Amino acid sequence: MSEQTSTSNAEAVGKLYDRFAAESRDLWPDEAEVPNFGFGEHLHFGYWEDEDDDAPLGVAALRLTDMVIDRLRVDDTHHVLDVGCGIGGPALRTARRTGARVTGITVSEAQIEQAKAAALSEDLRLDFQLADALRLPFLDASFDAAFALESMMHMPDRRQVLGEIARVLRPGGRLVLTDFFERAPIPEVHRPFVDLLRETSLLTTVPVEDYPQMLRDAGMLFEEIRDISDHTTRNTFIEMSKPWTDWAAGNPDATLELALAAGIPAPGLIDVEELGYLLLAAQRR
Repeated sequence: MSEQTSTSNAEAVGKLYDRFAAESRDLWPDEAEVPNFGFGEHLHFGYWEDEDDDAPLGVAALRLTDMVIDRLRVDDTHHVLDVGCGIGGPALRTARRTGARVTGITVSEAQIEQAKAAALSEDLRLDFQLADALRLPFLDASFDAAFALESMMHMPDRRQVLGEIARVLRPGGRLVLTDFFERAPIPEVHRPFVDLLRETSLLTTVPVEDYPQMLRDAGMLFEEIRDISDHTTRNTFIEMSKPWTDWAAGNPDATLELALAAGIPAPGLIDVEELGYLLLAAQRR
């Protein structure tokens, strides 16, 4: 991949999340609405235990954050890298739960501002930097653990990112990440909505079977890959579709085709079982 392609992608993702940062408090529950919600904005998918679980997206998103944190196996003696830190929610929760020092990176200047503002209100060891995961600005073996919670989807070269993460991890350091993948070929009837998701969210996917080899090539030992799609994707898309669903309830002419034309992919993605979501853990050799 060329330097120009990498820079172009980072700029596009940065602009995307600059917009999300401005809109985030309208999209997600705030601290007053969700007990112990921490910073309040965990801008990623949720995890639901089963079909009877009616937790709101904010609570379900916290569950997924905690699943990642638990797999890091860190405490107050460790330094953790958050690759794609967003506006600071998962980094803040990691520091609160474990006492670890956490450094977060993102390519969005607006997200950095919000993350730093959150860190100032807490007596925790938190640091946020503007940086590209393809070229991490850290010395070799600087961190004890790293996580990438729904940021790998934006990486044009996952191999390079995994290599960079492995480089900055100490031997034995752990990596936990989530990512999207295609569980099966996307049917043509659903393809326009998946293509729209790729366009609006700058989503990329790789075959899940590529991960073990990519990890080995990066100098990491593969530990766990879990397909958690049944616990994440459908309910998240239902929650994300609620503004459209509420509007459509009073508009009999509303159709999925209209949502597609309006650039709203979520309603058409609710039943796309082929779009998968994985949770992965690995260790630096």
